[in-house]
Amino acid sequence: MEGRDGGQFEVYKDRAGKYRFRLKASNGQVVATGEAYETKAVALKGCESVQRAAADAQTVETDS
Repeated sequence: MEGRDGGQFEVYKDRAGKYRFRLKASNGQVVATGEAYETKAVALKGCESVQRAAADAQTVETDS
């Protein structure tokens, strides 16, 4: 799932046999990772959920 700036989501199976996703920047650096999912389909839905949420997300400062 490639993004507009060349970044992409990758879905993969971890050592425990669960599916996860990671978001990589255009330079290949991992900038976000998802939790473990039982199926690839649910991991893909996780990617879509992050994409939707990030589209309207604001940046805020916190104390911790």
